[in-house]
Amino acid sequence: MKSTRKNLRLKHYDYSKSGAYFVTVCVRERTCLFGNVTDGMMVANPAGKMIEEWWWKLPAKFPGIVADTYVVMPNHFHGIVVIVGADLCVRPGPGAKPTQGAHAGAPLPTLMQWFKTMTTNAYIRGVKDHAWTVFPGKLWQRNYHEHVIRNDGELSTIRDYIVNNPLQWSLDRENPAATGRIASTDCAAIFAGELP
Repeated sequence: MKSTRKNLRLKHYDYSKSGAYFVTVCVRERTCLFGNVTDGMMVANPAGKMIEEWWWKLPAKFPGIVADTYVVMPNHFHGIVVIVGADLCVRPGPGAKPTQGAHAGAPLPTLMQWFKTMTTNAYIRGVKDHAWTVFPGKLWQRNYHEHVIRNDGELSTIRDYIVNNPLQWSLDRENPAATGRIASTDCAAIFAGELP
């Protein structure tokens, strides 16, 4: 029986279009490989610092890209990437068709594929050279979450969410040890468009 995967992308949206995007990449099976949250602060280990380094290399690889606010968490990564020329009112209207022709920057899926590939390769080197924790199969989950940032208010809310993410770790659905209910400002609410 063939399983069907939910398409996480907006139908008819051109992800190479100028704009700001909130992205989340999760470690497969929620394995905590990048450090720990202590007293509401993320303390990245060498693997977590490596993730940060590759995030800051995005603009060098893809001219016209700005790596904005981010946080490396024990088993996932949140960041805002901007394809320069952003209007921030980038959600397509009803009946919108995909844009044809030249684009302002590399498509978001290409950026994320490169980021995941580079961090996976660097992590494998860390396992071989520095005895980092071995991961089973693949480092990252198959896809990534993205949210098209629609305006300055939403950009500010998402930046606050990213910066404060370590404070919510004890309630985070990605935390294997979480015992409380999920925080009301969790990532899923942001993806569902349920921003305050």
